[in-house]
Amino acid sequence: MQHIKKLISTHRELIFSIIGGLLLLSAYLSELSILYILAYMTGGYYKAKEGVEDLIYDKSLNVEILMIIAAIGAASIGYWHEGAILIFIFSLSGALETYSLQKSEKDLSKLIALAPEEANLLTDDDSVKSVKVSELQIGNKILIRNGERVPADGEIISGLTSIDESAITGESMPVQKEVGDEVYNGTINGSGSIVVRVTKRDEDSLFQKMIRLVEEAKDNRPPTQQFIEKIEGPYVIIVLIATALMLIIPPFTFGWSFDETFYRAMVLLVVASPCAVVASIMPALLSAISSGARNGVLMKGGTYLEQLSKIKAMAFDKTGTITKGEPEVTDFEADQDQVLDTIIAIERQSSHPLAKAIVAYGDSHQSKQVKIHATEDLTGKGVKAWIGQDVWLLGNERIVDHIDIPDAFQNKRKQMQNEGKTVVYVAKNGALVAIIGLKDQIRPEAKALIQFLNNQGIKTIMITGDNEQTAASIGREAGLTDWISECLPEEKVTQVDKLKETYRSVAMVGDGVNDAPAMAKSDIGIAMGNGTDVAIETSDLVLMKSQLEKIERSFNLSVKLNRIIKQNLVFSISVIVLLIIANFSQDLTLPLGVIGHEGSTILVILNGLRLLKG
Repeated sequence: MQHIKKLISTHRELIFSIIGGLLLLSAYLSELSILYILAYMTGGYYKAKEGVEDLIYDKSLNVEILMIIAAIGAASIGYWHEGAILIFIFSLSGALETYSLQKSEKDLSKLIALAPEEANLLTDDDSVKSVKVSELQIGNKILIRNGERVPADGEIISGLTSIDESAITGESMPVQKEVGDEVYNGTINGSGSIVVRVTKRDEDSLFQKMIRLVEEAKDNRPPTQQFIEKIEGPYVIIVLIATALMLIIPPFTFGWSFDETFYRAMVLLVVASPCAVVASIMPALLSAISSGARNGVLMKGGTYLEQLSKIKAMAFDKTGTITKGEPEVTDFEADQDQVLDTIIAIERQSSHPLAKAIVAYGDSHQSKQVKIHATEDLTGKGVKAWIGQDVWLLGNERIVDHIDIPDAFQNKRKQMQNEGKTVVYVAKNGALVAIIGLKDQIRPEAKALIQFLNNQGIKTIMITGDNEQTAASIGREAGLTDWISECLPEEKVTQVDKLKETYRSVAMVGDGVNDAPAMAKSDIGIAMGNGTDVAIETSDLVLMKSQLEKIERSFNLSVKLNRIIKQNLVFSISVIVLLIIANFSQDLTLPLGVIGHEGSTILVILNGLRLLKG
């Protein structure tokens, strides 16, 4: 019973439309005027309500008002049947448009329903206490049993399992997880019980951010839709004026009778209404957004999806975007013993990917403990450290630009740079004592994406802090059109500005805090799902699984979206023009005008709904 009530509540507009259609059929068979009146009232209720509310509260005229006037006008000269057909088909197309909006809402509701409301909190005495997810604090330990949904973002501290992350990534294959791996709110624990340390509050979890992104996208309207909505009111006024003129001019100019003139005026009201034009964009847009979300790509608005296929250049951060973000030490050259121990001690203070790689290298060589007195970050260069009476410098080429580099180091440096390796310099008391070469593997999917974009005529540019030789080696290997080397973090915004001056429309792909300003400056910011919170918050599109191939999928979805919108607009405008011409030639009846006009509205909505399949 509850299910039936919910079904009726959800599809009330469609039910009223169908009842109106049945009353229309009954009236046609029985020729009872009362049934026509009931068909008007039932089928036209929701559209009339919408039109009157807009007129009263927003002080704006709309297509609903045109349809109401046309239907009443048709009835006033005895064309009850034609008016009822108009009401029925108009209400049916409205119900279909509502369905497309509800489909997007339904996808969001399904997403929200996946978020658990309770969690199994492990107390200090290792007992289990059921608490609301909103009460969880960072650092809490929670137990997640087999088959349960993960209630919070966190890190596994005990257990081994497989996690179904399809709610976030769109990928159906479970992901193996072990101690140290991250798990995400809303995903499903598949094969074993695990203990997780909470790392984010509920409102900051990746899953909640997904929900907010989808909500934002649903309310965001692209420029084309905004333009159509802006001119809808003036257009309706023009149609009403044209109808008024048609009531006056033809009897004197063409000798039409009053009945014929009034009839043609009512037909004009119907066929000139921009229903199909108004419905050309949003159903298609919402369908595309839903399709993207199901496939692990979230967007903050249809504007960005619409623009994606129109970009002329795409800029990439290097580490973690073009490369895997997992550099390894490949070369270590030093002219003093015990240098490695000191380097490892200094790099343990940093969370930079290169520092982590150097620490891992040192751990594999059983480095000894060294006491550090103080350290200072040198933005865009590296780090300065004080150990005993010695001053140490670790970083890129800028940190040693005032130091002479011995020939032995010079040759080794050139070799490493030509091989596409990142070089870290180590100086002690103003003298270079070591250089370290690190190599980060290029993502295979990055090469495929770059090739795809190049084939589309889109320029691909890497922005990196590496020197020219290293950047050139990586750029050539990845197949990039161009690269910008030796770029400080704060200079990325300037570089994106320059790219916009050259190419006009630019997208930026990144994952780090230092990428966020550049992503915000670009026309479309694209964040990797495993990136920093700042990058995700700033971006316009988020790749939930950090899979670059999703950009290609989104690009193709954008192409389909723009193609369908163009098809809809050209088709709907052409139908309006043809019907108006047919009406002036007196070859168009009101029923045919209704079918042609409202049929075109239904067709453009159905055409847009094709994007639900991606």
